[in-house]
Amino acid sequence: MRLSHTLGRTSVAFDDPNLVSAGGLVPVLALADRAGLRDLADEHLSVPSDKGANAGLKVASLVAGMVAGADSIDDMALLRHGGMSRVFARAYAPSTLGSFLRAFTFGHVRQLDAVASRFLIAVAGLTPLLGTRSGADAVDTAVDTAVDTAVDTAVDTAGGTAGGYALLDVDDTVIEVHGYAKQGAGFGYSGVRGLNALLATLTVPLTVPLTVPLATDTSAPVIVAQRLRKGSTGSSRGAARLVADAVRTTQRLLGTTRPVLVRADSAFYGRGPLHAALKGGARVSVTVPMNPAVKQAIATIAEDAWTPIEYTDAVFDQAAGSWISRAEVAEVAFTAFKAKTKAEQVPGRLIVRRIPDLNAEAHRATGQDTLFDTWRFHAFFTTADPAILDTVAADKTHRHHAVIEQVHADLKNSALAHLPSGVFSANAAWLVLAVIAFNLTRAAGTLAATLAAPDLARATTATIRRKLIAVPARVASSARRVTLHLPRAWPWETAWTTLFDRVSDPPPVLAA
Repeated sequence: MRLSHTLGRTSVAFDDPNLVSAGGLVPVLALADRAGLRDLADEHLSVPSDKGANAGLKVASLVAGMVAGADSIDDMALLRHGGMSRVFARAYAPSTLGSFLRAFTFGHVRQLDAVASRFLIAVAGLTPLLGTRSGADAVDTAVDTAVDTAVDTAVDTAGGTAGGYALLDVDDTVIEVHGYAKQGAGFGYSGVRGLNALLATLTVPLTVPLTVPLATDTSAPVIVAQRLRKGSTGSSRGAARLVADAVRTTQRLLGTTRPVLVRADSAFYGRGPLHAALKGGARVSVTVPMNPAVKQAIATIAEDAWTPIEYTDAVFDQAAGSWISRAEVAEVAFTAFKAKTKAEQVPGRLIVRRIPDLNAEAHRATGQDTLFDTWRFHAFFTTADPAILDTVAADKTHRHHAVIEQVHADLKNSALAHLPSGVFSANAAWLVLAVIAFNLTRAAGTLAATLAAPDLARATTATIRRKLIAVPARVASSARRVTLHLPRAWPWETAWTTLFDRVSDPPPVLAA
């Protein structure tokens, strides 16, 4: 590709009042309105003074800017250009939105948490965000495509069963900041100066695989709970409260008939997070530190109890019907917190994976054989039902906990590239708004997923933004109707129009 004209023969003028840079905001904000984002913010937020006036419109403006790619308060200016005022009303200036965020206190952030939770439940009821539709097909138009019909049929078959765990992952990440004016910034476990964000994501495996291309074995992860903390805080601080909130929201999303499995790493192996999950009715799968009690339990495992698993360099033996692998798993009964009171003890299973010690392998390669095989052990504690997850399945399921790192990377590639304020509570509110924008963008991707673009159902928000949101459009009006003229031959035209049709108002019923 090259320029068709030299720059000397090209001129530029920012003078078109009818152009918008993000035409995809039209159907996405329509979806947010259907899910009641503005009404929820008006109902639950009580930010004082004139800075908190019209909270619903200000929250919608901030979320819209984040959906369009804003990662700072100044970036919210992208909502005020060209023909944006012809398709959107009351887009606030960045300074107004910044004052709104700085007026937040911790209590207001918790109110915004309530908005985010209720909004997620509402949008999941309108879209196949979690692989099923919790509510009526409120966004379907009168023209129901064959693909949509196939999805509904498969969802009706799979949605009410409890054939597998809904996977709730808890982990934290450090968001790097610069300068000494950021309240709460500090050096944590990563050695990076920043603030600590604790997140809980939900992934729902489909019990019956859908037969259409927009289906996958699992839904894309959504964020069900979030909390911003000081940069120097420990990973588990406040985790019990967040786990309780996440389990409660998950049960409201899926109902109590679907079992929930909370996965976490060893930083969250403590009485608070585990008891919060169990009290909410969930099961746990948490990596354990190699303390003396765990080592003693591993030592009791018989040598013939180890089972080879699919792992790096594993080969499947068709004749034997098993894996030939140097990685093996076994389990043993285990009681967590056995040194504590009986009420605090948690009975369950210790799943152990062992792999050859790399240092011993290196010595053997140089001719310095060891007297006996040496292993590295990785153990986790779980209360999962062995009838649902046996030893091998439990190990494989727990290893997939790393999917939450993809969500962290996705957020840091969009609205959480920066924490824009020096005020801690403003940044905490920014995190919640970023989560709302993340879930909204995911929901739009699931609605747009079609035979032509099935990958949008699990795409990152950056991909959805590039294909569906950042679409330039020219606004024209005729006969009191607004028409968006989009680029001809847009590669994802079918997906965009599918999203638009599904969130548009249904056509009026014709008189007989």
